[in-house]
This record gives sequence, C-alpha cells and structure tokens, in this order.
Amino acid sequence: MTVDLRWPKSQREILEIQRKRKRVAVERALQSPYLKKRIPKGRVEEVWLKIPLLTKEELRAIPPERFHDEFCIQPRSKVVEYWRSGGATGRPLFYPRSAEDMEHGLRAFERAWALIGATADDCAHISFPLGVHPVAHLYARTAINHGIGTVWCGAGTNTPSEVQLELIDHLKPTIWLGMASYGLHLANLAETKGFDLASSSVKKIIVAAEPLSPVKRQKLETAWGAEVFDHFGMTEGAFVAGEGVGHHGLHIWADQFYVEVLDEKSGEPVPDGAVGSLVVTPLWNNSMTPFLRWSSGDLVSFSSEGIGDGPWSVFPMLKHERRTLGFFKVRGVNINHAELEDALFRDPDVVDFRAEVYNPDDNDVLHLLVEKRSGGSEGTVDLIRKIFQITPQVTLLPRGTIAKDFEAAVKPARFVDKRG
Repeated sequence: MTVDLRWPKSQREILEIQRKRKRVAVERALQSPYLKKRIPKGRVEEVWLKIPLLTKEELRAIPPERFHDEFCIQPRSKVVEYWRSGGATGRPLFYPRSAEDMEHGLRAFERAWALIGATADDCAHISFPLGVHPVAHLYARTAINHGIGTVWCGAGTNTPSEVQLELIDHLKPTIWLGMASYGLHLANLAETKGFDLASSSVKKIIVAAEPLSPVKRQKLETAWGAEVFDHFGMTEGAFVAGEGVGHHGLHIWADQFYVEVLDEKSGEPVPDGAVGSLVVTPLWNNSMTPFLRWSSGDLVSFSSEGIGDGPWSVFPMLKHERRTLGFFKVRGVNINHAELEDALFRDPDVVDFRAEVYNPDDNDVLHLLVEKRSGGSEGTVDLIRKIFQITPQVTLLPRGTIAKDFEAAVKPARFVDKRG
C-alpha cells in the first residue's frame, strides 16, 4: 500500500511553503470574529511578532455555546468531527474539524509511522484513550492506510489492563502506543501477574501526550525490552514533531506547522539551542479553527538544522524541556515536576507515585503517595530531602492503587496542587 506523504525535498522548499501559508493563516484568522480584533494592520512579515499569542485560558473564557460563532470560520454544516483538548486541569475544549483539516491532520500522522520504520509487517496495539480526544483514532486510522494491523484497545477505561496484557500475549503486536505513564503501569501489572513483558512480541513503543525524561525512557525500555520513540503533538494542530529511526530528536513537520521559540519575558525569538516558550501556527489544517500563534504551554529548544538520513532529515529539530507550569513552590522552594519524577523513578524500588501539595494550618506540605516493591518510606523521605531541601510526607500505597485513578483520566494528574 502506497501513501503519499508529500515530503518536502529541501529546507528551501519548507521556507517557501511557510512564507506563503503564513499569509493564508493570517487571512483565515481575519475571518474569525474573535481573532480579527487581535491582528494589526500591515504586511504579514512586518506585523507577525505584534500578533498577541493565543492561550488556552483565553479560549476557555469564551462560553462553549458561543465558541463556534465567535472563533470558527466555517458553518457547522462543514464539521466532520470534533477533537477534545485539555490537559490534566481546566475545562476541556472541543474543536470542530472540516474535511480539509482532516486531510492534512491525517497526513501528519501518516508520516509518524514512516518515521519509526513501521511497515505492513507490523501490528500496532493502541492504548491511547479512545474517545473524543483524537490521538488514538488518528494513529489507528493512519496505520490502516499503511497496511499496518491495529488493535484498538484504548486506555484502561476502554479495555481493562489485564485484558490488554492478554491481547499482547495472544495477538503478538510489534508496536505498542500509549502514554508513558500507562506503559509503566502495564509493566508493573505484568510484573505482579508474572508476565514477562520484556520477552513479548513488542519491539517498538510510541509515547506521546506527556513529557518523556531520559529516566522514564530507560524505565520503559527496560520493562518492555523495546525501543521507545517520543512523539509530540497538540489538538490545536495535529502530530507536530516526532522521534524517528536513529533517535536524533524530534523532527518538526515544519511544512505543516510554523514553529516559534520565544523568550518568555520579551516575546522575542531566542537563538538556536536556547530554551524558550513554544508557539505553533498550523499552516494547512486551519480552515475551521484558524489558530494563529498558539502558545502551547511547553518550554523547548529549537535547531534549524535537520539530522538523519530519511526524508525527514530536511526538517528542523525540537527538544522538549518541560511544561511551563510544571512545578510546585513549597515553602519558597521551586520543585520542578520533571525533576521530582526523575528523582523518584531513579529508585528501582519505586513502582509508581502521585505528588500533592496542600496547606494545613498555613504550612505547605509536599505529600507523596508511593507504591514500592519493598521497603518503607524512610528512603524516599531522605532522597527528597537531600535533593530539594524539603521533608515530604510519604504514604505507602498497595500496588496498583494509583493506576486505577490514572486509568480513568484522558491525561492523568500525577501532580496536584490542592492549595486552591
């Protein structure tokens, strides 16, 4: 089965596409009653950096019943499906998609399979949540276009985790897809069930929808005995960037999305390699919701030079650092979520955890709910005290307790601030 992935042949071609399609993006945004008030008059190249960034909180301020009429630029009769957006917190948003949008969004995901070297000889077990959130069905539908077998399990709420392990054992998929946290949960469950997941048929893993640290990657690869590929996207766009064979980093589909990395304070572009706030403008799948300079809430670094040997080698590179809101401030100490996760997962005795901060008697407390293979809480208390100079409250939980809560969420909240 042949799929036309429309790979650009050079960086020059990508830049020409961006030049033309940025103008189209602005023209479409000017048709939106909400967005047209934000765009200064003038040539696109001259006013681009003056266009205010668009955030999820701004869109949440639009009443849901008025969102289509105020933000969208085609009538409801042109909607073919809705995509859910929303992280672990805040009211989810539901974006309509036109047939034109879907053509380009699906192509982005079709490239994802080529990126990891998947072929019709593969079978993919898909454990992303199945529902209005699009990621699971976009991977599945585009896998079929490549002739790749699919097992549409969804997350634990769609198909119980014990059944998922049975299906991996019986159907012999070669690729597993899901959130890294759920991949670790399946590995922990397999361990308790006596199922040797590292010797299963799965040889490649695609993870997305949450940051992947080196420690979490190693934990996944060891537990599954498989090669992990990190993919990055957003409902406001589609599949935006992904890791491919060679593991050079995240290749950005820069012919489909115009990516900026900006200084958080000044709003000015940062140099290659510097960390800044990620801003994305869809160049093609914007015929219904014309997102313009979307602030994703991620801190990243950017390299204009591509790497690798495949057709994706012409694309620039992205490195995901962390979410902009990914930290707790406890008694004056900033505790980065990713650093806390890495610290705990480096301990091979830690199976899973959830972190909460609350404020009894006006005294901040970092509360860690931890599942361990053996041992007590003292080692965890000492570890966190040594790294963050904060003494946590640690509660040990029976194996599998946290996973039951995680399975019920589209994006599980591993870090919860209960201080209001």
